[in-house]
Amino acid sequence: MTAINFSPPATTMLAMHRFALIVMTLLGGVFVLIYASLGEPKSLANWNWMDILGEGGTALMSALWVMLVLTSRPSGRVTFLLAGGLLAIALGAWVDSLDEFFIIPKTQLWDNWLESLLMPGGMLTLTVGLYFWRQEQFSLNDHMRKRERLFREHRAFDRITQLANADYLRRQIRLEQTRSPDRPSALILLDVNQFHQINRQYGQVEGDRVLQAISHLLLLNLRSDDLLCRYAGDRFAVLMPATSLTDASRMAQHLENCVRLLAHHTQARSERLRISARVACSVADQDVDTLLDRLNAMLEPESPSPPAMAAAA
Repeated sequence: MTAINFSPPATTMLAMHRFALIVMTLLGGVFVLIYASLGEPKSLANWNWMDILGEGGTALMSALWVMLVLTSRPSGRVTFLLAGGLLAIALGAWVDSLDEFFIIPKTQLWDNWLESLLMPGGMLTLTVGLYFWRQEQFSLNDHMRKRERLFREHRAFDRITQLANADYLRRQIRLEQTRSPDRPSALILLDVNQFHQINRQYGQVEGDRVLQAISHLLLLNLRSDDLLCRYAGDRFAVLMPATSLTDASRMAQHLENCVRLLAHHTQARSERLRISARVACSVADQDVDTLLDRLNAMLEPESPSPPAMAAAA
């Protein structure tokens, strides 16, 4: 299976942060002009090369870290704090290095203020950014744990949704039945109402986008141990280990409501689609094929469901 790279290229990410890069460059130049106009240049003999290399190297490395942050993250609070803190540290080191080239009269205290505020302020900002980045990573790790089962066998991936397929689901149900016979799992099937209408009216590409949106939505509303699969077509399955029928029914209703409230807009005409689903759930305490046949029969509508259609703006 061909891997799909969803990450934007570094040049695209930099374009998103063009303003921040301009500000960083301008501030570096402004500080040079301030020191050159208000200070007296030192002779080459008075240059301290160790300080120049140490402070200048810190400034360059910090500026490089800013570039790495901006080329790897979209705009947002965490990106702003990380890049802003590193930028302040870079500018603080840059100011320290400029002291090696210019003599500032002792009566002028502005350079001391710059040196005293930029570096500690940058470290404080960076620390706050790292704290929020840590919280962000906890959320991402939880999201990845929900997909952990899928990473064990890449051949089980569905090409469109990147979820496991029906064969993998069957194997996992049997595995849970063998692993915990005294604590049966629960299985939920969710079927998107009149999905073929979306493909017919908006095209298969838009239908694929709907399936991807629903899969992400369901995944974010499940527990870490639950397994989400694309069972067939527009039908999804959720395997919930060691879960009672009552809890599974509650979760099934919750997922159905999530799909109904999904604000999905078409890519071409930016129309919001009214999407609904129906659900069926059962305790997985019988033969897998019998269980799936029974749940699929429960999902067959007695009367036609309302088609998915564009909502009024």
